[in-house]
Amino acid sequence: MKKFISVLISLIVLSSSVFAAGEVTVYSDSGKFGLQDENNNIITKPVYKKLIRLGDNSFIALKGSRYGIVSKDGTILVNFKYSHAARLLGKYAKFKNGKGFGLYDEYGNVIIPQEQDTIDLLFGGMFLVSKDYKYGVRDKDGKILIDYVCDDIYMPKPNIMRAKYNGEWYELEQVSAETLTLPDDIKKLKEDKSFKITKLVTSPGAASKYSIVTATDYTLKVFSSISPAYEATIDELMLSQGAEAISIFMKIGWLPKFPIVYAKNYYKILRNPDNGPLSNVKDSIKQEL
Repeated sequence: MKKFISVLISLIVLSSSVFAAGEVTVYSDSGKFGLQDENNNIITKPVYKKLIRLGDNSFIALKGSRYGIVSKDGTILVNFKYSHAARLLGKYAKFKNGKGFGLYDEYGNVIIPQEQDTIDLLFGGMFLVSKDYKYGVRDKDGKILIDYVCDDIYMPKPNIMRAKYNGEWYELEQVSAETLTLPDDIKKLKEDKSFKITKLVTSPGAASKYSIVTATDYTLKVFSSISPAYEATIDELMLSQGAEAISIFMKIGWLPKFPIVYAKNYYKILRNPDNGPLSNVKDSIKQEL
């Protein structure tokens, strides 16, 4: 729910702002939008359904039913081929179509190629990415800091990262800074005294070698997937509105889509081989082999 609220707030800010990039502003005519300079000279005709500022040099634009990027001089930097769009950190565009998610900068350069199952923000301006149920971390330039080898990654604090690798949890803490900054070469962490690496014990029964999952445990694990599936569904429906949070509540067209999208996300979570309802059982088996 916290993720949903944060997305909602950021999208409301996006949809209610007066967009400008340098001396270029957005104007509207007959329900569509174009660009003009400070003297009201037309740069682009009002042919776009939406224009969302991207850094100081461009705009995320919706033309017809597809998103792309248009520079402040009207040049098309990224062709209109994406069904979903969102702005990250004010200057990155996250796009999606049938091939998955990709990330562009405000100049139309590919930062993260469009082969990701997910792209999310982490502390320190890093990006959490996933492919085929494996997670990794990329920096703001798209460089891979942690390859796609982890079952799960999250950051409970700005200077702490927790990663699940081969069924076991590890915690990386940067003790000398308030915000964690990963080096270009992750292998350097072993020699860097500013980082502390700890192996986490998550199960009280770990010392007995075996972990028993009862029917009740299994039921709880299955139902614990409801919340992530719900959040993923809301995110997807919001992204389909093009970073315009208000429209998802004002229009009812998304309602018939909700159960279908929800079922798809719930099934995706359940079949995750590394982080699904039976992940603890599989982790115990791995450790015994």
